[in-house]
Amino acid sequence: MLKQVKSQGFTLIELMIAVAIVAIIATVAIPSFQNSSTKARRTDGQSTLLAFAQAMERHFTLNNTYLGAATSGSDTGSPAIFPTEAPVDGNTKYYDLTISAATATTYTLRATPKNQQTGDGNIEIDHTGAKRWDGNSGWD
Repeated sequence: MLKQVKSQGFTLIELMIAVAIVAIIATVAIPSFQNSSTKARRTDGQSTLLAFAQAMERHFTLNNTYLGAATSGSDTGSPAIFPTEAPVDGNTKYYDLTISAATATTYTLRATPKNQQTGDGNIEIDHTGAKRWDGNSGWD
């Protein structure tokens, strides 16, 4: 009488099913992760833009005008009173910060996306606190 030996290990079909399951999970998880990363970077850009607005208010308190806050004494462009990129700390920068409009009593600040954030839309805040994002009527 022949004894049947039970084999140990996985069959090819079992391995193919496991690979298919992992592939399905990856197709759902990877885009979700990328979307979450984009939102997190946008949130960081928004908070940096709020800090930039606070720096503009400090500049106004000291000078009684919003003018002169940009580099080279100009009224628009890269800020002289705040870092020019966001996030302020860290190596990879996802937004360029600029003063897009300024008068003695008004300003508009803009965060323009770059690197992996490109295509997400500009973020803006003005002297009244009105917030705008190109991808939406307001901030998320």
